[in-house]
Amino acid sequence: MKEIVPGAPPAEGVIPLAVPDLGDEERRLVDDSLHSGWIAYGPYVDRFEEDVAKLLGAQHVVAVGSGTAALHLALLVAGVQPDEEVIVSTLSFISPAFAIRYCNARPVFMDAEPAYWQIDVEKLEAFLREETERRDAGLFNKRTGRRIAALLPVGILGHPFDADPIRALATEYGLPIVEDAAETLNATYKDRHAGTLGDLSALSFNGNKIITCGGGGMVVTNDAGHAARIRYLATQSKDDPLEYVHGELGFNYRLANPLAAIGVAQMQRLDEFTEKKRAIFYAYRDELSGVPGVSFQQEADWARSTFWLASIRIDASQFGMDSRTLMHALLDARIQVRPFWQALHESPSMRGTQAYRCDVAPALVAESLMLPCSVGLSEGDQARVIETISRLQSS
Repeated sequence: MKEIVPGAPPAEGVIPLAVPDLGDEERRLVDDSLHSGWIAYGPYVDRFEEDVAKLLGAQHVVAVGSGTAALHLALLVAGVQPDEEVIVSTLSFISPAFAIRYCNARPVFMDAEPAYWQIDVEKLEAFLREETERRDAGLFNKRTGRRIAALLPVGILGHPFDADPIRALATEYGLPIVEDAAETLNATYKDRHAGTLGDLSALSFNGNKIITCGGGGMVVTNDAGHAARIRYLATQSKDDPLEYVHGELGFNYRLANPLAAIGVAQMQRLDEFTEKKRAIFYAYRDELSGVPGVSFQQEADWARSTFWLASIRIDASQFGMDSRTLMHALLDARIQVRPFWQALHESPSMRGTQAYRCDVAPALVAESLMLPCSVGLSEGDQARVIETISRLQSS
């Protein structure tokens, strides 16, 4: 069959993996933003920030051009310096690792735990207790001799990480937390929103996120100084309102007004989208859990996941084929699926970096697939996905 390009509109008859749901309100607000004359910046950026801040209960939200830009700025403002280290989840899209490298710092990769697929808190604690030492200048990695500057846990597939024990470790070892909440907007941890679990947190509005602007991101913080510095760096560190004086290295990371207009409209439907995502995931789980060799990411009793992407894990010895064979069979059946991201410590782009006891994440990557979960997925199309997987297991 013709290759299915991620992010491209689906071909006729193909059930897509995850496509945005854009309606009349998005079109109306974009049209309004274009007619207003505000393009590079404008009132919809302010309104989008206000809407997200209200949802999260956060004091400061700064819109930027992408989730990766949000991570980069958050790390810089958290104090990450060249040749320092940041401990980060290895089970993640590659953006947080790239953001660390943009700071000329180095990632230290931490494994996932097997139930919820989030950063393994027990391994993180063991690493900090056994592999680091305190000096006057901070916490240092015994193996590399570098200072450890921050923790960067990532909420995976719409499920938040276990924040309280991570916060306790961060406090004990004097480390700021930069939260990657790119996948967890509207998820909750106990009584708190994902996106407020770090000293600084990063959101993403990429094309396949639970709400989208096509691109865009935000940094969330309760520190006014952090927020002011992020705005400064994101607008190319311009010091004078009239003269072009730039006090330090800055970045062109602003969010455009028409994109923010889409975000404002999408925010009005966030709860609707969340409930649809959860319903899709639990329909897959309820219908496929009885199929030999099929299992799912669990939802912790301390979390409410959005299940941004609906995942399935395949035990080849029971199912009769491995996940990649199943993936190609589903693609041949015109059902768009995709594998997990490569574990970051195994990425060629991360050669020479340290990974600590990372054995669970590679297994999850090898055995898991993402299934169609657009908020517009029909019951009939989901039934077709379920029937095809069940039939392939028995064939």
